[in-house]
Amino acid sequence: MEPHFNKITKFGYEQIESEIRELENSRPAKIKSLADARALGDLSENAEYSAAKRNLRHLESRLRFLRKQLQYAQVYTPSNNDTVEVGKTVKFEFLDDHSTETYEIVGTPEVDIDHGKISIASPIGSALLNHHSGDIVTVSAPQVTYKIKIISISI
Repeated sequence: MEPHFNKITKFGYEQIESEIRELENSRPAKIKSLADARALGDLSENAEYSAAKRNLRHLESRLRFLRKQLQYAQVYTPSNNDTVEVGKTVKFEFLDDHSTETYEIVGTPEVDIDHGKISIASPIGSALLNHHSGDIVTVSAPQVTYKIKIISISI
C-alpha cells in the first residue's frame, strides 16, 4: 500500500521545521528541570517532579507529531493559472448574503483561520479545489449547504 502524502506549502513546511528546532532547543532545559525535581526527594508527593515529567512528555509527544507531519508532507508549488489549488489565495462571494471572504488554501498541517488559511479538507476548501474564477460552487458543510462564487484566484 502506497503511503498518502499531504500537500503543504513551502512556508508551512518551514514553519513545522522551525517549531521542531525550537522544541529540540528547549529539550535540554526540560530534562534538567526533571532531574532537579527528582533530586528533591520523595517522588510520590513531589509536584515539581510531576509537572516536569508532564512537560517533558508533552514536548516529546509534540516532536513525534511534528516529525510525522513532515514525514508525510509533500511540498506543493502552485501553478501560475486560474485554478484553485494549495498555495493560492481565493476571494469568493457567498451568494445568499453577498458577503465576501478571502482565504489562502493550504494543507491540513498549516491551517490558521485567524490568519486567513483554510485547509483543502475543510468544506469550503474542498469545494473550491480545482475550480476557476467565475465558477459557482456548492459547499456542503455539516449542517447546511450553500453556494459561493469565486471572484479571484492569486498566488
